[in-house]
Amino acid sequence: MNMEESKPSRSKKRSLVIAALGVVFGDIGTSPLYALRECFAPERGIEASRDNVVGVVSVLLWSLSLVVCVKYLLIVLRADNKGEGGILALVTVASRYVSKGRKGTLAFLATLGIIGAALLLGDGMITPAISVLSAVEGLEVISSGFDPYIIPLALIVLVALFPAQSRGTEKVGKVFGPVVSLWFVAMGVLGAVSIAKEPGILAAANPLEAVRFFARNGALGFGILGSVFLAMTGAEVLYADLGHFGRSPIRRAWFGLVYPALVLNYMGQGAHLLGHPGEVENLFFLLVPSWGLYPLVALATAATIIASQAVISGSFSLARQSAQLGFWPRVKILHTSDETAGQVYVPSVNKLLFVGTVALVLGFRTSGRLGNAYGIAVSATMLMTTCVTMFAAMRSKAGRPWLVVPVGLFFLVLDASFFASNAVKVVSGGWIVVLFALVIFLFMRTWMDGRALFARRIAAYRIDPELFAASLELEPPPRVPGAAIFLTADPSGVPKALLHNLKHNKILHETTIVLSVRTLDQGRVDESSRVSVSGPFAGIWYVSLSFGFSETPDVPRALEKAKIPGIDGELKRAAYFVGRESVIVGRREGMAHWRKRLFSFMFANASSPALFFRLPIDQVVALGSQTEL
Repeated sequence: MNMEESKPSRSKKRSLVIAALGVVFGDIGTSPLYALRECFAPERGIEASRDNVVGVVSVLLWSLSLVVCVKYLLIVLRADNKGEGGILALVTVASRYVSKGRKGTLAFLATLGIIGAALLLGDGMITPAISVLSAVEGLEVISSGFDPYIIPLALIVLVALFPAQSRGTEKVGKVFGPVVSLWFVAMGVLGAVSIAKEPGILAAANPLEAVRFFARNGALGFGILGSVFLAMTGAEVLYADLGHFGRSPIRRAWFGLVYPALVLNYMGQGAHLLGHPGEVENLFFLLVPSWGLYPLVALATAATIIASQAVISGSFSLARQSAQLGFWPRVKILHTSDETAGQVYVPSVNKLLFVGTVALVLGFRTSGRLGNAYGIAVSATMLMTTCVTMFAAMRSKAGRPWLVVPVGLFFLVLDASFFASNAVKVVSGGWIVVLFALVIFLFMRTWMDGRALFARRIAAYRIDPELFAASLELEPPPRVPGAAIFLTADPSGVPKALLHNLKHNKILHETTIVLSVRTLDQGRVDESSRVSVSGPFAGIWYVSLSFGFSETPDVPRALEKAKIPGIDGELKRAAYFVGRESVIVGRREGMAHWRKRLFSFMFANASSPALFFRLPIDQVVALGSQTEL
């Protein structure tokens, strides 16, 4: 009996591991296409001598082991926000350890969060470009006649990839895991065959070889850290996708297949360089026998599409979290699966990433040039992840300073070194990613500050619900049949829409609900604690719905679970009253005039509450009002 009960459990674990392979490791799994090659690019100034090849491979392998195996898999994955991961979730966790009076610290953590979000959106733009280009460039190994077709083929792949996002990944996702599994097995086999020909590369497993490399090459050795970092650019995705799979499946997939395959392949590429020092270009595909080039180019292209898909989907999730946490205006979010809540499509983000990715392909034209711009965003985000994790570990009750401080400082130095080495890429194309991140940061910061200023202006005209209820009891208005639901962002006041309806129509519905929706600092909320009901007060019910920052609010569905007298059977006919505020830019203090204009533009173009809260459009009544900033 015990054996029968354990079989479904093992089957579930295996399916999660395979799914994690398809979604989590696509980005880091395609890094062998270009990472080691970029370390020996002519502009790096590192000769592919025997000592340098062994040294660089040693640096790469030990960096991969320390950053991914130790930092992320063993440490950072523990810093989850009730199962959710990512820089925004981490900032939320750290904020819990800050007292309410420390507004400066809270503001600093929030700033780190929006910087990290902006940088990761930049990564979502450059990853598809470099991944797809590097895969298609494998055709150049077959024949130089393919050279004129590399850019058109890459664009065809991208043009097919981005529009397909609207269909969701549910069907395609079923084959992601097996395809990526085959990709890792192929990489491992190719690497092992190459190592057998030049076993001297096994010396790279000795960390002293990495130390000797830096001792021999000095500043030049430090300069290649930016290229070495390309092997770890997908590490942040491990943490961001924590909520989809959990720690155990991600760790099992990494240590069971991904890590061994990467180690074998990087060593195999190093072994090839030992035997053929001048063959650096398209190094990965030089491990492949001539008969296997076409199949492997096809498999590599499929793997890069999957890697791009994972990063793009992550950008959609990031946009949803940002909107839920108040870092970004409401955006149109479409659910592509009725069963999996995490599968969403954000049209505006998809268009932005598509335009940016195509522009990068046309501007840089080769994966080698894109490598010069790649890594800045992710290295900065990793550095912030280390800082915030160390802060949270020091403040938590379980934190041990004697352990946290030395380990934290070690990874701070390591991450700072990677960031410093990547920072020099700014002049060779990295400025594009930095500029993009700065623009996104400016928009996010302006939205946060503008919302705070807007809330202060609205608060000046707040009417206390108790006083309002008392006035209704003194002069009860006529009641009409049906249910009316008034949405409000301020549960401590009376919605403007309710006041306007009462003023102009001079009636209230038999069932009147004041509804507020709040986002908690956790990924998801249990259904049993989602709805809070109080009242009635002068015939008005007050309902609060709670959602996690990784959920998209579905107000009608949540209200169905609320036990409100008179609402049963009325939801399909209830009227939802929403306020349609407009912002007037004035000369009052609080924010720079140009930022007020920017906020006003973002406010006007935000998705309507009806769409964001998934209200039935034919039951929504919008009442407008104006607020001066």
